[in-house]
Amino acid sequence: MRTLQVGDRPTRLAQAFAEFGRIDKTLHTLTYLDDETKRRATLIQLNRGEGRHSLARAVFHGKRGELRQRYREGQEDQLGALGLVVNMIVLWNTIYLQAALEQLRAEDYPVREEDVVRLSPLGHEHINLLGRYSFAVPEAVARGELRPLRNPADSDR
Repeated sequence: MRTLQVGDRPTRLAQAFAEFGRIDKTLHTLTYLDDETKRRATLIQLNRGEGRHSLARAVFHGKRGELRQRYREGQEDQLGALGLVVNMIVLWNTIYLQAALEQLRAEDYPVREEDVVRLSPLGHEHINLLGRYSFAVPEAVARGELRPLRNPADSDR
């Protein structure tokens, strides 16, 4: 590192490395601006990340999104539990999204692949994140079956 700095000033080698890094960054920026496919792919990834953060914020709202443990291990435990709950919600949604798609296809409903790829298991509006929970498992679910899918036409919701 001494060869990259003399006193508090960078050497010419350090300046050359900095300029080389700027070239790569400039090329990346120009490619990004010129390539609509790359911009769309980046936006899709950003939206997915924000969807995951939105779900985590909704789950973590009970403590107003604050880590309350004063020690590092306690904070890691809280974050680990948050990750576990988020992953369980994603798994639950994935299983039931797949079941709903299979039922639609079985009923000869036109399911377009371009619509399927836009589905996300990060939705949480249908999950009660407040109040009391019952962990009594219905017998059918204990046997490995899924709960029956709700028909939106049958209810007021």
